Amino acid sequence: MLIDRMQLEFEYAENLGQYVDASRILFQMNEQFPDDLQLYLEELDSPESAKPFIMKYSSQIKSIIVAYRERLMNF
Repeated sequence: MLIDRMQLEFEYAENLGQYVDASRILFQMNEQFPDDLQLYLEELDSPESAKPFIMKYSSQIKSIIVAYRERLMNF
């Protein structure tokens, strides 16, 4: 599944401290979700804002992934 692969890529980039790459993946993951599950994400102003961005949204994205998987299993 695409979301699973993206989640692994996100976690890998985050663990390596590559927050700009992790934030790009987070944006891409968010676009894959149905409109009613998507977050309204702020644009990054600078590479320095990537880490706070990740810290703010990563747990929300993980919750959306769980909700999305549950939705897919019910279909």
